[in-house]
Amino acid sequence: MDRTKESRRKLIRKDFRTHWFAYLLIVPVLVWYLVFCYAPMWGIAISFQDFKPLLGFFKSPWVGWKHYVDFLTGPYCLRLVGNTLMLNVWGLAFGFPAPIILAVILNEIRQKWAKRTLQTITYMPHFISLVVLCGMIYIFTEPGGVLTNIVGTFTGGKTNQSLLGISSYFRPIYTFSGVWQNIGWDSIIYLATIGNIDSELYESASLDGANRLQRIWHVTLPGMLPTIMILLIFAMGGLMNSSFEKVILLYNPLTYDRADVIASYVYRRGIREASYSFSTAVGLMSSVINFGLLWLTNTVARKYSEISIW
Repeated sequence: MDRTKESRRKLIRKDFRTHWFAYLLIVPVLVWYLVFCYAPMWGIAISFQDFKPLLGFFKSPWVGWKHYVDFLTGPYCLRLVGNTLMLNVWGLAFGFPAPIILAVILNEIRQKWAKRTLQTITYMPHFISLVVLCGMIYIFTEPGGVLTNIVGTFTGGKTNQSLLGISSYFRPIYTFSGVWQNIGWDSIIYLATIGNIDSELYESASLDGANRLQRIWHVTLPGMLPTIMILLIFAMGGLMNSSFEKVILLYNPLTYDRADVIASYVYRRGIREASYSFSTAVGLMSSVINFGLLWLTNTVARKYSEISIW
């Protein structure tokens, strides 16, 4: 056992002497993580305090689990958790498969000019600023706007009210605007995965008489499966997260019952109302739940597909 440890140490020292420059390049990354990711983690301690900026960390009184209990027993807990989950479930149901489908379609297009044109059209929305995007949504959904008129045509409803003022429309608007903005960019990783699939598999499938759909089902999708599973695990681990910037830019008191999520609530309590301890407690609970979902999804994926993060 001691000889094994000694041999490993020799290999590590030899590898370090050979690739010392590569190890040196890692140092700035480690310093960045220590300074900006790990050092600020001590701040979660204020969730157990009644933190006052003038008193500071050491003089603010400790209140234990008070803020956690206040949130869990408060009137908004179920609404916030439900809205956060529903927004992310909508995003998972529509936003996750969309780039996979687009990548498969792009891979099947044989004309280069058509493929490049479609790629450009789908990539461009990703580079639109979120503020500009939300401004476009406001214009399209205002009374007389393009989307408002389309919805009015199909539903027979009145078009003298903004769609963003109707709570039942918030989730579709939030979700499908996100799909439109990110579908092209998110498809890049799947296109790269498809490009690494052995072309001989397609040739063998063709010789066996497989048509295009059969080649997609039996060659392309299985080749993409490891990447799909890894990204799905990460997506499941973020079910309690939401883009609070976009929510804050789009929601209003009329849509709080569907649009108010944990992140926007933390913003209002922590920034606008200066309730730092309470908002820290809520944010910490959300992170813990996300980690639990990530661990659970990874465990299930490893058990049934042998594909996992760790």
